[in-house]
Amino acid sequence: MTVAVAIAPAERAALFGLLADPLRLRIVELLAGEELCTCHLIAETGAKQTTVSHHLRILREAGAVTATEVGKFTWYRLSPHLLDVLGASLTELAGSAQRAGRHRVPCAP
Repeated sequence: MTVAVAIAPAERAALFGLLADPLRLRIVELLAGEELCTCHLIAETGAKQTTVSHHLRILREAGAVTATEVGKFTWYRLSPHLLDVLGASLTELAGSAQRAGRHRVPCAP
């Protein structure tokens, strides 16, 4: 059983929804490369602090990122599990599409 099959379709849809917002997707892309502080994310995205914080809260609540407080700064790290689940889901869909070929179910007369 693949990782994608292990979670319900609604949960997979919610994970894909995390990446549906362009700014959240950019934050995920940045955090995939390294652990970053909120100030770095603001500088890299050009978004306001409140906007970045809002998207980080959504990602934290979904378990997509972890936060570590170091002094007055909060550092964020992407959870690879998010990408593992989404990747497995897409791989599963691609495999199904390849196997399906031009198979057609007959229509009722």
